[in-house]
Amino acid sequence: MDATESFYRRPPALLGAAFLALLILAGCSSRQVQDSLTGSTAQRLVSYAVDELAQALPERDFEPLRGDRIVIDSSFVGDPRLRDYADRRLATELRSRFDIEVVSADPESANSSSAEPAAGHVLQIFYTSLGTDRDERGFYVPLGFVPGVDQTTQIDLLTLEQFHGVAELYYYLDDERIDDPLRARIRTDALGLPIITIPLSTLP
Repeated sequence: MDATESFYRRPPALLGAAFLALLILAGCSSRQVQDSLTGSTAQRLVSYAVDELAQALPERDFEPLRGDRIVIDSSFVGDPRLRDYADRRLATELRSRFDIEVVSADPESANSSSAEPAAGHVLQIFYTSLGTDRDERGFYVPLGFVPGVDQTTQIDLLTLEQFHGVAELYYYLDDERIDDPLRARIRTDALGLPIITIPLSTLP
């Protein structure tokens, strides 16, 4: 092969190398965590995660309190409606599994003549996550640089698309911190291919 022929063979090789580099650069992971539950799927994911979290309440901590009254004092940096929903689900679990009555911490209610006796225990809950988690891993060709095409447009080559509901908390029981946080994750995963998307897991 002479020098002239070698010169004309280089551009296709360089283009191939550039395309390969583009694929390598596009073979990354993007992640988004959100507590805004727009759409039925997001709402179901978080609801099921909270339900699983409630079922994970350990017997070693709450069985000794069977028949007692307890006050739930919870905190969450996100949407207070999610916190209230999780509180009610935990209260239902405590009542149904351990016969523990969750009572109000309202001082006026506790001091009224018709009020039940005050609670004997306080459950302080700190929710560290109540929301959805989106993640995408794999290889794809981004098309956002094409004029007139949305910046998020891409062609999936081989991707794992994950959309999860996450619920997580830790708690203090009568001022004693329980060392093991409780976590629940409900998964909906899909395999992204150039033409179709194949579900790997779905909601009940």
